Amino acid sequence: MKKNFVLIIGLLFLFAVSCNNSTQEQNELEKNNVELENKIEVLKITDIVCAECEKLIKVYPDFISSIENNYLIWKDGTKMFFDDGKKKSFEQLIDKPDIQDMFFFTYSTGIIDTPKINFDPGRIRNEEFFKKMYGNNKTEVYNNLETVIWLPNTLNKKIKVSKINGISQKIQAISNQLDSLPHLHKYIDNMGGTFNWRKISGTQRLSAHSFGIAIDINVNHSNYWKWTKRKQDDIIYYKNKIPLELIEIFEKHGFIWGGRWYHYDSMHFEYRPELL
Repeated sequence: MKKNFVLIIGLLFLFAVSCNNSTQEQNELEKNNVELENKIEVLKITDIVCAECEKLIKVYPDFISSIENNYLIWKDGTKMFFDDGKKKSFEQLIDKPDIQDMFFFTYSTGIIDTPKINFDPGRIRNEEFFKKMYGNNKTEVYNNLETVIWLPNTLNKKIKVSKINGISQKIQAISNQLDSLPHLHKYIDNMGGTFNWRKISGTQRLSAHSFGIAIDINVNHSNYWKWTKRKQDDIIYYKNKIPLELIEIFEKHGFIWGGRWYHYDSMHFEYRPELL
């Protein structure tokens, strides 16, 4: 009887040890899986960031050297924080973006679709980034402007845009092409404007026009989200008159179109090749 009791105790002990080892192994396995998932997530994030870094370096070769240890390195040695790692609301993305946040929405070319709520690829702008590249104040930006002859064979109007990154040359190329397409002239013959150092209405954010990188075409054939927003239901109703043919000419030269935003501005084009 005593021997049987000892045997039972021994078996129970071995079972307990086995269960404990199994639990430890399970815990260790779960821990390793979590670590692996975290590593994979880091790799995904790194891949995304690296792709964005490479795009910035490619489209702004005269200014950006590299991105190291989460800092954007400019050719003159200036460092700018790239990603603050904070989760942000839509309002925070618009008002307080880091450089990485500018890629939050993916800009798509091609067929014109009604944008989803708050889908605004390009409206997120890190102001310090643009000041560093195009000018820190009105005078600095103005000194980098160059005159372009808009529709030289028909309208022959002088406009000013930044010469940095070859923007003035690109605008002139767009103008020359549009000059030979009379069916599009009604959308572009009465320009809304180019350079204008100002804040966006109702905000403390500088307009893209402040840097000489934006152009507004004919207001009379354009639509703007505030013109159609109904206060009683807070809904924005999408409207557009600008033909895809015109939009694609601008996009081909590195300009995004404000008509692809939920908060749409169909007269607006700005030079943002990093998003294309």
